[in-house]
Amino acid sequence: MKVLIITYYWPPAGGSGVQRWLKFVKYLQDFDITPIVYTVDKPNYAIQDESLKNEIPKNIDIIKHPIWEPNNLMGKKKQTSAGFLDPNPNILGKVIQYVRANYFIPDSRKYWIKPSVKFLSKFLQKSEFDAIITTGPPHSLHLIGLELQKLSSIKWIADFRDPWTEIDYFHQLPLTQKAFNKHLELEQKVLKNADAILVVGKTMKEKFKIFNENIHVITNGFDNERSIVTQALDKWFTITHIGMMNADRNPKKLWKVLADLMNEDSDFKTDLQINLIGKVAQEVLNDIQSNGLEKHVTFTDYMIHGEVLQYQSTSQILLLAVNDVPSSKGIITGKIFEYLRAKRPILAIAPIDGDLAEIISKTNSGEVVAFDDEMRMKNVVLEFYEKYKNKKLYIDSKNVDQYHRKNLTKQLAEVIEKTIKG
Repeated sequence: MKVLIITYYWPPAGGSGVQRWLKFVKYLQDFDITPIVYTVDKPNYAIQDESLKNEIPKNIDIIKHPIWEPNNLMGKKKQTSAGFLDPNPNILGKVIQYVRANYFIPDSRKYWIKPSVKFLSKFLQKSEFDAIITTGPPHSLHLIGLELQKLSSIKWIADFRDPWTEIDYFHQLPLTQKAFNKHLELEQKVLKNADAILVVGKTMKEKFKIFNENIHVITNGFDNERSIVTQALDKWFTITHIGMMNADRNPKKLWKVLADLMNEDSDFKTDLQINLIGKVAQEVLNDIQSNGLEKHVTFTDYMIHGEVLQYQSTSQILLLAVNDVPSSKGIITGKIFEYLRAKRPILAIAPIDGDLAEIISKTNSGEVVAFDDEMRMKNVVLEFYEKYKNKKLYIDSKNVDQYHRKNLTKQLAEVIEKTIKG
């Protein structure tokens, strides 16, 4: 079987968005499926990680096609993450956000749709494929799949790495009612017409299944292609967060709890070290400073993937902060799976009845605390700290191998085969 994978994020793109299909492509051939990747030529990625190029299988065909990026017109050398919308923009910022929200529907990659459909419709006539897979965001790529499906009888699978109208920052967009309705219309067209839908969690599946019954949950995962040299755990009581921390992810109660514990216990104050690896919003910096934590925090804007893996393995605690937004129950951040691989205790600040909490519970990999549950948060941190002082801060996680990328790719291969055979 041969499948065409249409993705915007591909090495040298960095961050979590590129990992999912880079790893699927790596393992699909083990299940008798040949992937060909269609992606952008000279893209404008917010984050780049050249090291990920080394993980692309040497025998994979990659087709690149030019894209026009509207962000370049706005004078940006590189796009910024949608999760970092300015909460207090100036007049120009407000105009840009309004234009972006109401004229670039579903997103600013919309100008890649027509050229891609034109190019790929000819390409598909010359080459035989059994299925097309589109992955979003950007959700414009699903509209490429929708158009190609109209032009041929080829099967189409739409992969939602994140939701569309319920993505964490959607509520921040200054949308007109007309624009909001257009988003809903396009989202439902994709869901109703795709031959199969892939999602990363149960909550998203429940919301989507009213439009399409052929929905499959295939989470993100971890890989172990790199050999990690075993090192001793950090000397300090390190709490490490990896990934961007925007205003919605700002764990305000945690900063207060840590400040209180420092005031109550001089040893805790001496031992505490917080590592924030990834872009951090100004609101987070403000709260860290107002709680007197700045001397205990190290900031690293970005770290290549290989170094991140090592960092995770030596940290005392891995912090996972979910976005405190209306759709928070369905958020499963990609970093949770590599946290599982690191086998260090996880402190997750998230809905205790959400998809993420279920994964942590079933793997026995840490503790989940609700956003505003300050008392339990303090007790959990104290429990971790006591174990740290007694050199007993470990976890006995279980059922983790199900999230290995190869096992997940096996699930994907089964969905692809089933979809092709109808």
